Amino acid sequence: MPRVVAGKCRGMILEAPKGDSTRPTTDKVKEALFSSIQGRVVASSFLDVFSGTGQMAIEALSRGAESAVLIDQAGKSMQVIKRNLEKTHLEDTARTLKMPFAEALRLLGKEEAQFDIIFMDPPYAMADKYANTASELIKKYDLLRKDGIFIVESDANTLINENVTNMTFLKSCKYGSTLITFFVE
Repeated sequence: MPRVVAGKCRGMILEAPKGDSTRPTTDKVKEALFSSIQGRVVASSFLDVFSGTGQMAIEALSRGAESAVLIDQAGKSMQVIKRNLEKTHLEDTARTLKMPFAEALRLLGKEEAQFDIIFMDPPYAMADKYANTASELIKKYDLLRKDGIFIVESDANTLINENVTNMTFLKSCKYGSTLITFFVE
């Protein structure tokens, strides 16, 4: 079961959908990721694409993010996300969108939304393709604020092509079987 690692909700156990439809980010990876972006989290707006359990956005909100948008098209995942937001009492600072990620990014673009941190944890087999699609929409709709960061989680054996997005590659960090890749505008 995923849990909140730090902040005001530290130690809270979160629900995960039954079965293998989601692959929650491990505590080790989550802790390392947030340690590397901690200076960016407080008072930020956080976008969690392929949210699954909602744990990444919840972690950001627990650590001081001002708001979060959580996207997932799976009905079971969205039910779990909403329950996790209620359990952590963070539902007032979060918005959920139950729809395909590209459709959600277009909607947010039309609303002129902007984010300081965009985190994406797509199905690993589609990570390169979905990262490219997301980065095109992020640029087209100006979803990433100046000095913002786009983060993609993928399988460590399937490297995200540094040139796959229309953004600047910052770094990749490998944590066991997980790879976290950071891009900036």
